[in-house]
Amino acid sequence: MAHSIPLKSLHSFVAVAQTGSMVLAAEQLHISHSAVSQAIKSLESQLNTTLFNRVGRRVELNSTGKRYYQRVQPALNEIIAASDEASQTQTDNYLTLNMVNSMALHWWIPRVAELQAYAPELDVRLSNLVGEFNLEQQGVDVALIHGNAKDWTNYACEKLGDDELILVCSPQLLDPTQNLQTMLSKYPAIFVENPRRYTDWQVWCDAQKLAMPQQHKNLTFSISVQATQAAMRQLGIVVTHKQFVKDDIKHGMLVQIGEPILNPYQQFHFVSAKGKAKNANILQLKQWLKLQFNDE
Repeated sequence: MAHSIPLKSLHSFVAVAQTGSMVLAAEQLHISHSAVSQAIKSLESQLNTTLFNRVGRRVELNSTGKRYYQRVQPALNEIIAASDEASQTQTDNYLTLNMVNSMALHWWIPRVAELQAYAPELDVRLSNLVGEFNLEQQGVDVALIHGNAKDWTNYACEKLGDDELILVCSPQLLDPTQNLQTMLSKYPAIFVENPRRYTDWQVWCDAQKLAMPQQHKNLTFSISVQATQAAMRQLGIVVTHKQFVKDDIKHGMLVQIGEPILNPYQQFHFVSAKGKAKNANILQLKQWLKLQFNDE
């Protein structure tokens, strides 16, 4: 019966939803890949529905899975927080921070060690809700928003930095003698089709006074992580957000082509409930994030 779903199945579901991979979820939970796979199969069997679309080794939430995740993820955070409090392991320095999964993977995780050095007492845990949501209802203390401040007027919202769009590709594809038009003609364009990414190519092309490239079969993805992975594997070139791939460029997995373009439709903002805006831990986290964005 669905009402007897074990907590471990929900942990596996949330981990797979956030990473898009059974393997990465297993690493995150410190269990075997088969254990994660079995937990997902058991959960889908109990719910009598599928939650993921499986594409090769990659998994994506389907429409039912997305609705289920929106309800389960904050509830699971609440269970963890309540359990910590009951066992007296919870501290006053615990914060739940929301950001999109692409930013968590490519921007946040490479900087965790720096945060630990800057504020060793803070315990920051991530959630990955997308779109507009209610912080209090979802159990989120603060959010790093990649979007428009007008969508968060009911909260304390402070700009952290601009969103810069850049064209990137695998180092193996780069030819310094070729101009932008030649690169666009020579290599397929990789697209990301979701509301936050839909205008990226158009904004970049308009700024460069270049025509939009055509879309190719099998090179349109739903999230940034998939698109950048395709670029790393020399499948084509992609316009993405500089902040998302800074570390990939630093480690030689991607190279930037041309100059960055300012995205007029989205920026990065720090959002919290107005009543919590002066909380010492929130202020400390905001200050660290400001330092990170000023260093970009």
